[in-house]
Amino acid sequence: MEPVSAPQERKGDSNAAQPAKPAARARQGSLENPEVLENVPGHIIPIIEREFDDFDNEAEKFLAGKTPQDQFIGFRLKQGVYGQRQADVQMIRIKLPMGGITPEQMDTFADVIEEFAPLNKGHITTRQNVQIHHVPLPDAAELIRRISDSGLSSREGCGNTVRNVTGDPWAGVTPGELFDITPYAGAYVRYFVRHPTTQLMPRKVKTAFTATDEDRAITGIHDIAFIPRERDGVRGAEIRVGGGTSIMPRVAPTLYEFVELDNGDYLKVSEAVFRIFDRQDWLRVNRARARIKVLIDKIGIDAFREQVEEELEGDWVTERDFDPTGLLFEHDEEAGAPAGATHYAQPNGDGSAFERFRASNVESQRQAGFSTVQVRVIRGDLTPEQFRGLARIMRDYSGGYARTTVDQNLLLRWVRDESVYEVWRALDQLGLGAAGAGQIVDTVSCPGTDSCKLGITSSMGLNRAVMDRVEALEIADPLTKRIHIKMSGCPNGCSQHHIANIGFYGASIKVGEHTVPAYVAHIGGRYEGGEVVYGSRLKVRLAAKRVPEAVERWLRMYESEREEGEEFNSFAERVGGTRFEDEVRDLGMAIEFSLENMNHFVDWQRKEPFQVVRGEGECAI
Repeated sequence: MEPVSAPQERKGDSNAAQPAKPAARARQGSLENPEVLENVPGHIIPIIEREFDDFDNEAEKFLAGKTPQDQFIGFRLKQGVYGQRQADVQMIRIKLPMGGITPEQMDTFADVIEEFAPLNKGHITTRQNVQIHHVPLPDAAELIRRISDSGLSSREGCGNTVRNVTGDPWAGVTPGELFDITPYAGAYVRYFVRHPTTQLMPRKVKTAFTATDEDRAITGIHDIAFIPRERDGVRGAEIRVGGGTSIMPRVAPTLYEFVELDNGDYLKVSEAVFRIFDRQDWLRVNRARARIKVLIDKIGIDAFREQVEEELEGDWVTERDFDPTGLLFEHDEEAGAPAGATHYAQPNGDGSAFERFRASNVESQRQAGFSTVQVRVIRGDLTPEQFRGLARIMRDYSGGYARTTVDQNLLLRWVRDESVYEVWRALDQLGLGAAGAGQIVDTVSCPGTDSCKLGITSSMGLNRAVMDRVEALEIADPLTKRIHIKMSGCPNGCSQHHIANIGFYGASIKVGEHTVPAYVAHIGGRYEGGEVVYGSRLKVRLAAKRVPEAVERWLRMYESEREEGEEFNSFAERVGGTRFEDEVRDLGMAIEFSLENMNHFVDWQRKEPFQVVRGEGECAI
C-alpha cells in the first residue's frame, strides 16, 4: 500500500517538524521522517521517536526529585500516562481513533500486558481506548515505545488536549450512510494531534464522528461532534458543540447545519472553536467546570456562533493549510475483505446458543454477503490470551478489520455470512461467545476504585453482580432486553450512566462512625435512534449490595405494569420517579452496623471495610 504525504508542517506551528532529508532507513512516522503517514488501519497518529526519549529523561528527573510533581504530571499526561489511586503505578491510555485496531496491534497488547501489567488484562473504555493499569512509572516509557512499533500511540490520551476521537464502529459498512466518514475523522485526528492550540486548553475536548442519524457514536454528549450531511453532491457535516455528562450534563446543540469536508472547512471551524475555548481564562479558575459546555451554557449557541464567525476572520486563517487531502485516512477495506472458501462449518445438533448469538451480535453490512460480528467483552476486559485469539480470528475471518465500541465491545467487520458460525465457535473457545451484545446483559462500567483516583465505589464489582443477577433472570421479553444498564464509580460518568435506561453513580451512606458504599440511580436515559436524553435522578440512595435486588424489582415492575408494547422509558415517564422509589423504599433504609450486616459495609469484590478515599483527578490539573 502506497503511503501518502501529509503536510504536518504548517505556518505558525512551532511544534511541526521542519523539512529535512529523511534518514535512509528512518521508519515512517519517526522524527526524521514525520510527514509520511501510511494509510493502514490502526496507523492514524504519527509516531515521534524523540518523545519516548523525552519521557525517559523527564521520568528520571522526576524520580530523582529534580522536577516538581505538578510540572511532571502535565508532561506525562500528554503522553497518555495517568496516575492511579494506588501509589507508584500508572494507567496507560492508548488511543484507538474511531476504535480501529489491527491483528498486529492486538498481539502487541498481549505482549506488553504480559510484561508490564500485574492484573494481566487490558481494558476497553467507553471512548474506544484501551487502558493498561498498574504500570510502574519506570516501565511506562518502554511500554509506549513498544506499542509504537505497531502504530499505536498514547499521545494526548490524557491532559487538556483533544482526546481520542471516537466514532461509529459500523462506519463504512452500515446501511443508509451517505458516505464513509472515517477518512475525514482520520484527517481530524492527524490535524490536531500535537497542534499548538490544543496542548493546554482549559480542559479536555472529546470528539465524535458518527456515520448516520442513528448516531451510534452518541454525538450529543461530546464537546464537538460531526454528523454526515450532503448538499448538491457536496460532502459535509453538521457540527454540534457543547455536549457533556458529569456534574452538568448537556446535550450538544448544533453550531452549523452544514460545513464542507473536502475543502477542510470542518477543520477550520473546529480550530476556531478551540481557539475561543483556549482563551477563556475564567474557565481555568475552576477546572471541574472548565468545559466548552459551560461556556455555551452561559452565553448560548447563537452568541457562540457569532464568536466563531468573528474568529474565522482572523489573520491566523491565512497562516494555516486546511486542505485535508494529505491527511485523509483513505483505505479500501472491501479490497482486503476475506475471499470466499469452499467449505464452511455448520451447526451440528442443538444450535440454540448460536442462534441467540446471531440474533443479538450479528448485523448485515450494506455490502452483500458480509456481516459485522459484535464480540461482547464483559466489563471491557481482555486477557493476553484473548487478545491473541481475537487477532487470529481477525486474520482468518475479517480481513484483519475490527473496531472497539462505545459499549466496551469489539466489532469484527467484513465477516462472510457463511463463516459467522465458525467465528462464534472460535470466540466461544476464548470465553467470548456470549450473546446479548448491546442488550440488557451487556452492562457497562468504568474502572471505579479498581484504579481511578476519583472513584468512590467498586463499579466494576457492581457490574459483575448486576450482570449475574440479570443473566439469572433469563429474560426473554424483547422490550426488556432492550434496556441498558450502566454504572459509574463516581458522579463524573465515565460509564455514561446519565444516558442509560437504568444508571447508577457511586456514593456513600454514613452510619455513625462507619460508611456504606452506595449508589444513586438515574432512570429513563436514552442514546439510541439519534436522540440523547439524560435520565432523572431518583431520591433514594441504595447500599451497593442492594443494587442488584433493586434492578430486579424494577424489571419485574416494568414487565407486570406496563401497557401493551410500552417501552421502558415511556413506562418510566408515565408512572414517574416516585413509583420507582416506592418499589425499593425498603432497600434504601438505614443499615445498622453489626456482625449480621457486615457485608453491607464491604464493597463488591473487596475484603476490607469500605472507606471513601477520593483524590484529585489529574484531568483537572
